[in-house]
Amino acid sequence: MNLKVETKPLWPIRLQVFLSHSGIASRRASAAIIQAGRVTINGKTIMEPGIKVQENDTICLDNRAIVLEQTMHYLALNKPPGYLCSSHDPQGRLLAVELLPKTIKERLYNVGRLDYLSSGLVFFTNDGDFAARISHPSSEIEKEYIIQSTIPIPDKAINEFLEGIEIDGELYKALRIQRLDGKSLRIVLIEGKNREIRKVFSHFRLHPSMLRRIRIGTVELKKLPESHCRTLSNTEITSLMTGRNHDNSN
Repeated sequence: MNLKVETKPLWPIRLQVFLSHSGIASRRASAAIIQAGRVTINGKTIMEPGIKVQENDTICLDNRAIVLEQTMHYLALNKPPGYLCSSHDPQGRLLAVELLPKTIKERLYNVGRLDYLSSGLVFFTNDGDFAARISHPSSEIEKEYIIQSTIPIPDKAINEFLEGIEIDGELYKALRIQRLDGKSLRIVLIEGKNREIRKVFSHFRLHPSMLRRIRIGTVELKKLPESHCRTLSNTEITSLMTGRNHDNSN
């Protein structure tokens, strides 16, 4: 299912919003692209993400014109380990976006990240509003993970992660943790800060042998094979946009 929408924004719109609706990147990532001096409006380099653009403006990224897209895509990918969630990599590592169907001509970007060694569920879209909604902490969308350690996980690590633990000035706090066995946990996060689980594990001198995200909101990984993707249903998209975390339809 590709959702076709008529893109009719209320002009003028902010430059970073324009980029996010052109399939360039999420709003936050678009702001960084603009601040790096890679975007021009009518031939002039602009470094202010909030500047307003008009419908007849010529907007270029790296000297290539970009336009608002008419077809919105919402994909769920089962990312394998060893793939990077990024649009490019100077080191030449494999990119998760390269696993998406070649039939899709629009530029898609990942919503949130899974680090290079982690696997599991990650979304790709070219809908800036969808990406902003999923990514913002205020949406309180749950992310669920299965993690296996190379050595037994002490109760102390679980209890402190649930209570909230400060590491290098950053607070990390799990919403729920279920012990599966001596070396395995099921962890539910709300915010999902950068490499949160790995940083907490490292604090307790634990090393993950496997870290897989199995759910985002109501969307579950289930039996989707590694390196494969599927299109989100209308119901799934709606539930994510409304901040639901479980399917209560049954």
